[in-house]
Amino acid sequence: MKLIRVGVDLAKNVYQLHGVDCFGETVLKRRLKRHQWLQVLLDKTETDCVIGMEACGGAHHWARELQARGYTVRLIPPQFVKPYVKSNKNDANDAEAICEAMSRPTMRFVAVKSVAQQDIQATHRVRAECMAHRTAKGNQIRGLVSEYGLVAPQQSAALRAAIPCWLEDAENGLTSRFRALLHGLWEDLLRLDERVAVLDADIALIAKTDPVAKRLQQLRGVGPLIATALIASVGSGEQYARGRQMAAALGLTPRQHSSGGKDRLLGISKRGDGYLRGLLIHGARSTLWHARHKQDRLSRWMNDLSARRHPNIAAVALANKTVRMAWAMMRNESDYDPEFATA
Repeated sequence: MKLIRVGVDLAKNVYQLHGVDCFGETVLKRRLKRHQWLQVLLDKTETDCVIGMEACGGAHHWARELQARGYTVRLIPPQFVKPYVKSNKNDANDAEAICEAMSRPTMRFVAVKSVAQQDIQATHRVRAECMAHRTAKGNQIRGLVSEYGLVAPQQSAALRAAIPCWLEDAENGLTSRFRALLHGLWEDLLRLDERVAVLDADIALIAKTDPVAKRLQQLRGVGPLIATALIASVGSGEQYARGRQMAAALGLTPRQHSSGGKDRLLGISKRGDGYLRGLLIHGARSTLWHARHKQDRLSRWMNDLSARRHPNIAAVALANKTVRMAWAMMRNESDYDPEFATA
């Protein structure tokens, strides 16, 4: 029988295939090695067969490989596959669950990322890790010098300025061994600063040359970091029917706990990319701060909201609005229009 759907459970070296025909009967059920599975799939299926995979590590690469060969690929978030797993969890049951989940008419899928998107996303991930290491290194220095009676200033720039003074002060009680350790920590901190600066310059170059990123930076509170992170995460936004769906996918809408006809809204759902959501909220906080003395239409809306609600609520509301405007600009390839900002 002809295969119409194939679910693929991806792994590092072992791949499980589960295919069904038009009647939903299992036709293909095989466990294959990494170098075998793609060729077996090509031999067993035609290009009108739909291939489904979980959106996990390596899924976007294999999706691009299959799309290049004419297949339709569906990437499913793992949390949407889990309800369809029967009995115990194993590779065969996971592949069957993927095959079943992709057949649901209301299933939500993940857009396949391009290589350019993954390049930008990798740059952001490396930068975020360097920032975390830099913060940890500064905290380590503060903790170590406190054991010698030295109090480190709170700001990072002040800490960097204080370290050379500690090293040069012969009367502060630091031993020669600890001074050598502190000098090495200082060099580590400076190397991380240089690494972050290089990555920031790379992101700024992308934001300067990419037309979509240049357009997104017309929005208030959106700079090179947020613009490029949006491109890496959502691409053109065509997977969303409207801006509200994109805001919900990024976790900027309330989660519900409703029952018996009684609606109860809680805090934001925090779904999707937490890194991008954090950038958007930080950008919104900056925008709210600078809108205090402005009288344009969007600033009046922000000031009224800030007067009525908690600053964190106002920041999330503005981030939500920014995402919806960004979706419209990406989908319509249009510039920012202040007249529609509060429509």
